[in-house]
Amino acid sequence: MRERTRLETSLSGFRGLEQAFTDAVELAELAESEGDEEVLSEASETLQALRDRAAQNRLEALLSGEADSNDCFVEVHAGAGGTESQDWAEMLVRMYSRWAEQNDYKVEWLEESPGEEAGIKSATLKISGHNAFGWLKTESGVHRLVRISPYDSAARRHTSFASVWVYPVVDESIDVEILDKDLRIDTYRASGAGGQHVNKTDSAIRITHMPTGIVVQCQNERSQHKNRAAAFDMLRARLYERELQMREEAAQAIEAGKSDIGWGHQIRSYVLHPYQMVKDLRTNVETSDTQGVLNGDIGRFLAASLAARVEGVTAEGNGGG
Repeated sequence: MRERTRLETSLSGFRGLEQAFTDAVELAELAESEGDEEVLSEASETLQALRDRAAQNRLEALLSGEADSNDCFVEVHAGAGGTESQDWAEMLVRMYSRWAEQNDYKVEWLEESPGEEAGIKSATLKISGHNAFGWLKTESGVHRLVRISPYDSAARRHTSFASVWVYPVVDESIDVEILDKDLRIDTYRASGAGGQHVNKTDSAIRITHMPTGIVVQCQNERSQHKNRAAAFDMLRARLYERELQMREEAAQAIEAGKSDIGWGHQIRSYVLHPYQMVKDLRTNVETSDTQGVLNGDIGRFLAASLAARVEGVTAEGNGGG
């Protein structure tokens, strides 16, 4: 039923776009024959808006992967560099949160490890909504920041790194086998903001899948039982995402420019000094609106990397924004 609803929505959207295009063309032809410049200008603006909608729909049509329509988890980890990188990791979490909110996705914080002085060592978000994983799946990789450090009394320029990992939430229709003997489950006291309950009980859960080395943790719920359930969902998602990668590699379907989710692979550079520039190193898409990007305006990068990954072409469009 969910798939049927998705297809019906897509078809009705296409038919609505087709009818709006026909109406706009007829209006333009009528205005041209009567010499009505005002109506002709209005029809031209309508056609441009329809062109943008069509570009957006085209990109969404590329989201046909097995889990593209699913919700997703977004993990952010600070790189080496102490407070600088931890502050940068927190900036990235805020960027993805704002992008999600601007596009009517639900954001839920699952885990956060605060830095010693500022920022975060790591954080995990769950972003829920149609095609959440499809839009964000190309964000996995290392993000590089260059700026004048607000933590350096000498006001020197610093380069910071943080890694992002995006993987899909898997539903009950997908069977992921997890054996108890392969797991190590640890409990610990939650840290960070959260009221009087936090730090009084060992409610936070960390699960290590020993055959793969995958580690997940959750601390946002008040009960250990709920945190354990959420952590298991995250583990299932991570194992499923790993299986998808193995399938791609086995089928040799990975294009030359696909990101290696290794610590050394940079996918995007954010330069705030000596000039303002955000540049995607895979698609060469760039903008000088650094503050807009850090406030969640990452649609152009998502659109370009999605199209490049699926089709090997450069895309124009808003990218879910």
